[in-house]
Amino acid sequence: MTVHPTSADHSLPAAKPEFFDTDIPQRLGMKGQAPVRILLLYGSLRARSYSRLLVEEAARLLERFGAETRIFDPNGLPLADEPDSDNHPKVRELLELSMWSEGQVWCSPERHGTITGLIKTQIDHLPLSRGGVRPTQGRTLAVMQVSGGSQSFNSVNQLRQLGRWMRMFTIPNQSSVAKAFEEFDDEGRMKPSPYYDRVVDVMEELVKFTLLLRGRADYLVDRYSERVQEGRPLDPATDLASRAIADHSRKETSASNR
Repeated sequence: MTVHPTSADHSLPAAKPEFFDTDIPQRLGMKGQAPVRILLLYGSLRARSYSRLLVEEAARLLERFGAETRIFDPNGLPLADEPDSDNHPKVRELLELSMWSEGQVWCSPERHGTITGLIKTQIDHLPLSRGGVRPTQGRTLAVMQVSGGSQSFNSVNQLRQLGRWMRMFTIPNQSSVAKAFEEFDDEGRMKPSPYYDRVVDVMEELVKFTLLLRGRADYLVDRYSERVQEGRPLDPATDLASRAIADHSRKETSASNR
């Protein structure tokens, strides 16, 4: 695996931890839940990639909020249309990580007024459907961007459009860091600022929405048109709504008996 880990430094020097909501499952009435699984993608291979540094800060925050994280390292990823690229180890790794995830974070620099080719290539390698399984459908998504100049929202807007196309639940909040070269110290850690505070907001919100959708996403994206196409009429024994309700009831009963 070439998943890029965060550094051994899990401290949050720019944060005020006393204001953190680290009891999100309990506050949502979901005490005892397993950590949410979040995949993070970034869009630059530069040695000092600000999209990667921002993703690393996001991963540290997600872990503080109780999530389990993986950062995909896109080094060596082939172009989406290269011959036999579906069998490339990096492509298989990315697909497996997407299947593993319940939510994702996409972060791109703004280049020529839009996202980079690298982040688009990663998304292009994620099919809408493969073997009856959808690697992105129903997953939550948080979008972020870094800019070399003044604040812009071109990249996050494009990422939102892609997330919608990939049938993901993109959360309302987002992060756009202007003049990113001024926002990180020599060690690559983000400095205290309103930009940092917004990243905290976005990661907290992502964990909340991912928990709220857990066990319900399949039902929420179940479509009438697809049921017609597949010849799958609603049947209380098999339809997703009934299964979701029954599963939720079992979980509530199990929790109350603890």
